[in-house]
Amino acid sequence: MSSHAENMGVAGELQNCPIMPTYAAPSIMFIRGEGTELWDSEGKRYLDFVGGLAVQSLGHANPEIAEVIGEQAGKLTQVSNYWATEHAHHVAIEIDKAVTGNINEPSYSSYNPTGQVFFCNSGAEANELAFKIARKATSQSRYTILTATDSFHGRTLAALAACGQPHKHEPFAPMPQGFTHIARGDIEALNDAVDETTAAVHLEPILGEGGVWPHTSDYLSKAESLTREHGLLFMVDEVQSGLCRTGEWFSFQHYGLNPDVVCIAKALGNGFPIGAVWVKRELAASFEAGDHGSTYGGNPLGTAVARKVLEIMKRDNYNLKAQLIEEQIRTSMSEVPQVISIRGNGAMLAIELHQAISKEVAAEASIKGLLVNPITPTALRLTPPLTTSADQIQKGMQILKGILNAQTSS
Repeated sequence: MSSHAENMGVAGELQNCPIMPTYAAPSIMFIRGEGTELWDSEGKRYLDFVGGLAVQSLGHANPEIAEVIGEQAGKLTQVSNYWATEHAHHVAIEIDKAVTGNINEPSYSSYNPTGQVFFCNSGAEANELAFKIARKATSQSRYTILTATDSFHGRTLAALAACGQPHKHEPFAPMPQGFTHIARGDIEALNDAVDETTAAVHLEPILGEGGVWPHTSDYLSKAESLTREHGLLFMVDEVQSGLCRTGEWFSFQHYGLNPDVVCIAKALGNGFPIGAVWVKRELAASFEAGDHGSTYGGNPLGTAVARKVLEIMKRDNYNLKAQLIEEQIRTSMSEVPQVISIRGNGAMLAIELHQAISKEVAAEASIKGLLVNPITPTALRLTPPLTTSADQIQKGMQILKGILNAQTSS
C-alpha cells in the first residue's frame, strides 16, 4: 500500500473506488496467502477459517496449482467450444467417477461413465443449467422446481428465485416463475407441493448460506423416493459442500442418495473460477447442440487447474483431512459453555452460540488474527482449507474460546 494509503487505511483508500457496493465496505485488504494463512496490506497475519467460503480447499497459493496455472497460461487459455482441448475430457471422467463412487477406478480406456458433464464458471451458472435440465428432460408441461426454505443457489435471477430466502427476492421483484419453497425437512409439505407442473426437487444436502443446516438422512431418503414415485428429477446443489469438504466426495454420499443432477463449483478450481454440472447420461441426451453454452466454460486453463485439484484430492485423501478437522473442532469446542451445538460435516461446520453475538465474536476474532463467518446472528460458520494443520485448528479454537469467555464475563 502507498504511504498515502497507509495514512488513510483501507476504507480511505477505497472510498472513491469504482467497484459497486454489493458487499459491505471492507476494512482489510489482503495481498498474500499461503495455506491457511493470509497477510493484509499492513503485514498482519491471519488464520483463514473462511477459506473463500469453501473455495480454498487446497489452501491459498498452493504451489502445485500455481505451477499448473503458469504452465497452462503459457500454452493456451481459451478457444471456442467449437473445438476440444486437452483437459476437459479428463476432468469430466474424474467428476463422473467421484459422483458415482468409482473415484479409484484407474483405467480411462475401459471406464464407462454413467453421466455427462457441462462446464461453466460458477455455482450460480451450474444451478441455472440444472433448472434447464429439469424442464428439458421432463416435459413441456412440467417446469416447477421445489427447493427448501433458507436454501441458497446463486444470484442470477433464476438462481435467486430458487433461493428460499424471500428477503433476497424483494429488491428484484417480480421473480421468475417456476420455483416453490418448502419448509426445510418437512416431507409432508414437499409431497403436498407436487402437482402436474412439478419437474424436480432441488436440494442442498447441507444448507450452506442458510446456516449450515444438514438435512436429515430420513428426509433426504424420503425426498428422493418421492421424486421417483412421481417421475420427477432429484437434483442436488453441492456447490459449497462438494469435493471432500464434508468428508465424502459429495455430501449426498453420506446419505446413500442417487441424484439425477449434481451442481459443482467452488473447490473445483481452488480459487480459479470454474463450475460443472453432472447429469445422468439419459437426461443429458435431451439436450442438443445450441440448447446451452458458455464462452469460457471448460476452457483449457480452468480445466487444467480442476484436473490438478482432483488429482491432489484423490492422491492425498482429502476426505480424511476433512474428517480430522471436524473431529478436532468438535472436541475442542463441544464443552465450551457458550456453545449450544456444533452442526455440519467435515470442514463445513457451524458453531451455535448461546446468544446473538456472532458478529461481535467474528469482529473480535479478526482483530486477534482469525477469520470466521457469522452466518446467522447466533452461529459462526467454519470452512477452513482442508490443508489446515492440527496446530492451526488448535490456535484458532483457542482464540474463539478466549473471546467467548470474555463475552460471558463482561
